[in-house]
Amino acid sequence: MSAQVSVEEWVARFKAIGLDQAAMQQWHRLFERENPAGHQSFLEWLGLPAERIAEMRKTSA
Repeated sequence: MSAQVSVEEWVARFKAIGLDQAAMQQWHRLFERENPAGHQSFLEWLGLPAERIAEMRKTSA
């Protein structure tokens, strides 16, 4: 995977299909619960800094 999609683009796509902030948080919780390593990998692929990844995963646990 290459980091060709920004976080902002990803969020815009989620919003375009009708997801609100609560639904996006639910998506992260599901991803973290079902595939924590995959969630970590996805967040890294987006190019997020380690501190932000840690915070997202903590709030998704």
